[in-house]
Amino acid sequence: MQPLIDNARRFGRRPEEFAPHAAGQSPAVLFVTCSDSRVVPALITGARPGQLFELRTAGGIVPPYGTGTPSGEAATIEYAVEVLGVEDVVVCGHSHCGAVGALVRGDDLSAVPAVRDWLAHAAPGDAPEDRDDPTVSQAVQGHVLAQLLRLRSYPCVERRLADGRLRLRGWYYEVHTGAVLEYRSGADAFEAL
Repeated sequence: MQPLIDNARRFGRRPEEFAPHAAGQSPAVLFVTCSDSRVVPALITGARPGQLFELRTAGGIVPPYGTGTPSGEAATIEYAVEVLGVEDVVVCGHSHCGAVGALVRGDDLSAVPAVRDWLAHAAPGDAPEDRDDPTVSQAVQGHVLAQLLRLRSYPCVERRLADGRLRLRGWYYEVHTGAVLEYRSGADAFEAL
């Protein structure tokens, strides 16, 4: 922890660099990804403060819209699209995802009921080839596509897509190589950016 504290002390010694951010934010991208500590959106994209609006959840899950109970995830999506007017939403899955891996392997999650219940929102497609593959790449890529479909069920997203003011993008990040792939609908495959 001490190296993190030391960096935070040095970080706060450059107020002139951060003062312009007090006027507000206008990110162009909502970046939806996993809470995994190996996935660092600003590092992957090279974004500076104010460029990405982030939604990080266990497994990078977008919950169904309108479950009757307000959620922080739904509020984040709605705020990014309606208030901030982001132009792109990136759903970025990653290799070696513990959440998707647990689902693919059928792990017993009874000791972590909140995790088990949250992951019930994921329901990745069957990827039998991933059961013994630690990267769970096929299942994660299917999961990314499922989350993109889920986003389309949000009324604010649907409206902005219909009028051409929003684009949805599916990315797959390899934590072991740093490579980023994007889903290309024409090829129906994830390909290098």
